[in-house]
Amino acid sequence: MQCGSKMAAPMQRGLARLLLPLARGLQGVEPLLRLTRTSLLVPVRSKKRHAIPPSVNAKHLTEEEHKLKARAAGIVIPYEPPERPIHLACTAGIFDPYVPPEGEARLSSLSKEGLKQRAEQLKQRAVSQLMIRKIKNYVPNFNTKTFPEKAQEIFIEAHNCLANFNKLKLHSLVTERSYPEMVRGNRYNTIRWSFVESLEPPRVVQVRCSDMVNKGNLYGQVTVFMHTRQTLAIYDRFGRLMYGGEQVPKDVLEYIVFERHLVNPYGSWRIHGKIVPAWAPPKDPIIKTVMLPGPTLDPSQEFDEIQHEIPKPNRTQYK
Repeated sequence: MQCGSKMAAPMQRGLARLLLPLARGLQGVEPLLRLTRTSLLVPVRSKKRHAIPPSVNAKHLTEEEHKLKARAAGIVIPYEPPERPIHLACTAGIFDPYVPPEGEARLSSLSKEGLKQRAEQLKQRAVSQLMIRKIKNYVPNFNTKTFPEKAQEIFIEAHNCLANFNKLKLHSLVTERSYPEMVRGNRYNTIRWSFVESLEPPRVVQVRCSDMVNKGNLYGQVTVFMHTRQTLAIYDRFGRLMYGGEQVPKDVLEYIVFERHLVNPYGSWRIHGKIVPAWAPPKDPIIKTVMLPGPTLDPSQEFDEIQHEIPKPNRTQYK
């Protein structure tokens, strides 16, 4: 036993010599372990930052400013083609053009043609009643009894604006489709128009609704019958009368189509077009002013000194 104890003593001494440096190293680690238990964090700056972090008000920047900052930072933004908004203020035509029966406003309801005309009007009225309900969903104050008087006021005001060259107000009374047709060819002309009287009270003959692009984009069109007496005179740029006369009133039978964008709460009824019956009589021709060729004069001559006959145009026969 003594021999075993003598051999174990040197081994314990050697093991103590090996563990002494390790114990000394653990003495420096012990305080760090104690700090981790108290959850103490010490901020350490490891790297200098050259980029400034985004400010608090960065969310108030516009989309273009965000893109400029991203390009400055080296971020590649994919190209997005610009999308142009499309606003359809009016339609390109008349949905279901009203076909005026021949002899309207002069046929008796007791004659055979008058009875046929009355039956066709009843069919059109049945379809129009369904469309009137659809219009009232967007325009609650729409009424076929009061609308013709309002439509006639729009008609008179639009033609007065055309005669007085008030094109800014004319845009609010006619649609973009009807405006070029009304002002075409009137640049150098003078128009004198007046409303004399209404021979028959205006009335609604047809109501139609249709959608464009998508199902909910509705447009309403109302055809109004007008039998009025008007005066119209058109003068050219030299003051010569081209058409009509200011002292000669004429009876005019017209079917005016009014349109409104029903979905737009700020929309209004405007003139969209005119339906000309196939049985309507042709209009009077317009007298145009042309320049006739004259003789060639010397600088020392005057036209009064020369006896010159004005050449007459050759007669042409059209087949």
